[in-house]
Amino acid sequence: MEALLGLFAASFAAATLIPLPSEAALFAFLQAHPEKTALGVAVATVGNTIGGMTSYWIGRFLPARAQSRLSPRSLELLRRYGSPVVLFAWLPLVGDALSVAAGWLRMRWPLVLAFMAAGRLARYAVVAALSS
Repeated sequence: MEALLGLFAASFAAATLIPLPSEAALFAFLQAHPEKTALGVAVATVGNTIGGMTSYWIGRFLPARAQSRLSPRSLELLRRYGSPVVLFAWLPLVGDALSVAAGWLRMRWPLVLAFMAAGRLARYAVVAALSS
């Protein structure tokens, strides 16, 4: 149980501005508990998605004048392609900017949540496949 809490915490923190490798945390968990692959992937996905949605909600509450502090490239991508872009919110460096910008643009949160979770699940499924 403690290992799962640690995995959740690492995955959550990695989705915020804290540069933590959540893939390494999942890999370590799966090496120690290979019989719990599905559970580990689920916990990492949920923790990382909640962290990403936290960034989304922070962006949602930024004032209109905050645009100058947001990533112009993230805003451009989201305006052009919409919420499917957050499939890539798990990427290092750009992921946080995409999540915050999606919130600032007030994109529909259920769609953002679905795309964000799908992207993160796919990433962790690859990590799980590589760890076995």
